[in-house]
This record gives sequence, C-alpha cells and structure tokens, in this order.
Amino acid sequence: MQEIKGRYVDLDAREIYGAVMTIGDDGRIAAITRDPERDKRGWYILPGFVDAHVHIESSMLLPVEFAKLAVVHGTVATVSDPHEIANVMGLEGVEYMIDNARHTPLSINFGAPSCVPATGAETAGAVLDAESIAELVQRPDIRYLSEVMNYPGVLHEDPEVMAKIAATHAAGKVVDGHAPGLRGERAAAYAAAGITTDHECFTAAEARDKLAAGMKILIREGSAARNYAALEELIDEFPDRLMFCTDDSHPDALLAGHINRLVIRAVRGGHDLFNVLRIACRNPVEHYGLDIGRLRVGDRADFIQVDDLRHFGIMATWINGQQVAEAGAHRLPDFRPEPINNFHCTPKRPEDFRAAPGPAGGKIRVIGVTDGELVTEALEMTPELDAEGRPVAAPERDLLKIAVVNRYADAPPAVGFVQGMKLQRGAMASSVAHDSHNIVVVGVDDESICRMVNAVIAERGGIAAGRDEYLEVLPLPVAGIMSAERGPYVAARYAEISGFVRRKLRCGLEAPFMTLSFLALLVIPSLKLSDRGLFDGERFRAVDLWVPG
Repeated sequence: MQEIKGRYVDLDAREIYGAVMTIGDDGRIAAITRDPERDKRGWYILPGFVDAHVHIESSMLLPVEFAKLAVVHGTVATVSDPHEIANVMGLEGVEYMIDNARHTPLSINFGAPSCVPATGAETAGAVLDAESIAELVQRPDIRYLSEVMNYPGVLHEDPEVMAKIAATHAAGKVVDGHAPGLRGERAAAYAAAGITTDHECFTAAEARDKLAAGMKILIREGSAARNYAALEELIDEFPDRLMFCTDDSHPDALLAGHINRLVIRAVRGGHDLFNVLRIACRNPVEHYGLDIGRLRVGDRADFIQVDDLRHFGIMATWINGQQVAEAGAHRLPDFRPEPINNFHCTPKRPEDFRAAPGPAGGKIRVIGVTDGELVTEALEMTPELDAEGRPVAAPERDLLKIAVVNRYADAPPAVGFVQGMKLQRGAMASSVAHDSHNIVVVGVDDESICRMVNAVIAERGGIAAGRDEYLEVLPLPVAGIMSAERGPYVAARYAEISGFVRRKLRCGLEAPFMTLSFLALLVIPSLKLSDRGLFDGERFRAVDLWVPG
C-alpha cells in the first residue's frame, strides 16, 4: 500500500481539497480520504493527460522512446493511429508497433488504420482492405477505426469504405474522422455514417457544424498544424464534446512538451480549470473506453502531481500505481528491436528531376504553403523556362521545385513547384512524407535535389539537407520513418538539421521538415504532389502541371 498526500482535484465534484489517496498493491486506488490540513499545502493530485489522436511515428521514435519523453510531461495514455508504418509495412508494421508498446507502461491505444493507402493516386507499401480491417477490429488490442480520411468515399458510399465502418460498428468500437473543410449538409452526412470525431477543423464555424451533427472535436496543436487559436472559443461552451491532441509532433517538440502545453495555454487564457481538465484527462477515456483511471476509488492509479494549477510543473507521473517519472526524469525501461523496412529504389540522376516542357507564357500549377498549416493553396504562376522550355526554380520569387520519388520501386520522379517554403539555397529531403512515405524533396536546383534524394536512399530512409558540398543526414532505418536511437539524441539531431535549414539554407519556416512531410498528403486540400503527379484535394482527382489554355 502507498499513500499519496496533497490537494486532490475532484473533477466530478468540481472542487479541490486536501486528501490522502491510498493505492493498493494491485495498482488501483483503494481510498481517497479528505484531509483538511492539506487544503492549502502540498502538490496537486489530478488525472493524467491523454493525447486523443497521435501518430507516434511522426515523432521519429519507437513507442518505448516516445513514452520516455511523454511521461515527464504528465501524459499517461495516447490514442494512436499506426497508419504511417501501416502504409509502409502493412499488418507487419501494425504488429511491430503493438509489440514495441508492450515494453512500456504508457498506455498506448492503437486503432485499425482505415486508409492504407490513403488514396488510389499514390504508391504505398501495402494495402489494408475491408477484410483486413474486419479482422483487426475484433482484436482487444485495437480500440477503434482510425481516421477515415477518404471522406468523398463516405459521402458517395463507396462499398469498401462503408464495409470498414460497418465492421467496426459490429465490433462495438468507435470510428474516428478526418474531414478538413467539410461543412453543413456534407458534414452532417459524414457524421451520419457513424463517424464520431474530427481533428481537422481549422475554423470555429466548421467545428460548430460538426458538433451540430453529433461529432466530437479534437483541438490540435502539433508540429505542423495548430488549431487551438481558431477553436479556443469552444472550450467552455462544449467541455464534454472536446479533446486535445497533437496529431503529429516531431521529436524536438515532444521533448519540450505535450498535452500539458495545451492545458497551460487554456488555463492561462482564462478558461475554466475543470472544463480544461475534463477535455485533457476525462473525455478521451470515456469516448474510447480506455482502461485508464479517472482518479476515483477502484480505478487504476493513473495520475500526476503538479506544483500549481497555472504553470502545471509536473512533479511526478504515475501509471497503474507505479511512479514512471519524477521532476523531469523518466523511470522507464529500454527496449531496442531489430528494424524492419520496405525500401527498394536506387539512386537518381539530376536529369530525372527535369519538369515537363510547356508553352512560353503559359502557367503552371503551384502548391501554396502557409507556415503552420496543412491546408495548401492551388496557385497558378508563370514560370521561368530553360532553353528546352522546361520550368525551373526561381528562389528569388520563392518558387521552388518539389519532387516525390517512389521508394518502393524504381520509377520516374513526379515533379512540381511550390511557393511558401522560403528556401533560398540547396535542398531538403525526407522519407517521412505522409501518408505513403515516399521521398519528398524541395530545392533550388536539380543537382541539389538529386543529392539530397540520394542521401536518403543511401540510408534507406531519413531526412537530409545540404548545399554545395555540405550535407546533414538523420538516418531513419525503421520503416524509413523512425530512428532506433534514444529520444533526446533524435530530438537534438532533428533540431540541429532543422536549424541548419533555417540558417544556412535560409528557410523561413518554423518547422520546415514537418511542413515538407505534408506536401504529399493528398487527402488535405488544396493542391499536393504524390509520386504519380499533382493532385487536387478539393475535387479529389489528378491534375497536370501545366494549366490548360
């Protein structure tokens, strides 16, 4: 038996009082006894934080290493979609993540990836059909159907998409959504298919439409997409219908903070403490039916101790009655499995990255990037042409070349153009390229582009940046998207290379590699690039580089 003394934050009674919490040998709360002497002294005891939607692979860390960084910030559980590794390795990748997660006490709750591949307009490393999903959702270690990104398929009742949803409902589990920009009747139709959540709202009006349709909304603050400011007004109006998530958080960001940062921001912004904690701690547990304690007698002892209720300094994190972190240091075990991978392309040549020629004075389609947003614009611009009439990069206009290289087989790269990356020198490349994780590269000239792509190919996955003869690389040998190294090392190397891109390549983006990784994600509007060419995410169809007429 253990006794934890302090000021107990009671979310049910919406009050705070001194208490002694007794934890039994089974890791569950045996008693909570009021202690008036502690009403005004001692650390605060409150439920642990839950990330309601996260792709662990985006941290570039294995689950055991992700956990070490997360628990020091008060995270006791995650709702995790393994569709990044599933798009590379299929069911083998899902099993790999589940097995790795068994070696950490952090409660990592996986879903069945619903969109592998995300669309039919790209090359992925695997396919998970409705039959595969029906088998997965029967498993007790699969909690839900992960984000249904093919919202046109839902609206048009595509048989394969609807079969996956039906199989999940038959298994008694919930279905997660992903429908950026969907409003009004279309949002209502999407929700009517039995889809319960959405984490892609980038305006409060969009979120209200989905709330009106019966959905729950996740407020997201990740390394690339940040929607807190747009959705903050909903916190005290819908405290029982919201959750917090990071979605995609790169290692340096995770090292600095997790869901605790959203909690701090909301409380400092004047929102009701109990509403904020309900969103951060309680709602995900209830919505997904997680086996996570809610700080009640009989529950698992999953909780945190904090120094105050404004700065939320995490003094200790407890999971299942065991202290897993104290004062910024974790107490979790090591586990390093052998990497798995699916990487088969061979080195490229600079001439492979030449764009298709077009008419003098003609316009090309250009991906328009906004820092901190996943949604892009579909621009039309008149490019500069080389002697063969091929469009070329013009960094002085912030018009850069982008290419996506099929990593699963040798094929000609798809080439396009992008504005908003603010890169003035060299190139940067990554095999973290949602969701099929081919190689995506942006640069000022074909030679630099080719060199960065070949650096990634040489490592069978990684991120690379360079100019002239200088090259920085972070190898990602696990499925080409994760490192097998410890979290602090990966975070430091990632930060170093990102800093190199900002300083030496003069990129003006806050998170250049995270932004780069989403330029191949076709299911988020408006214009993206896959290994097969440009894709219009509004009309959900392929388009040519050159604008007709």
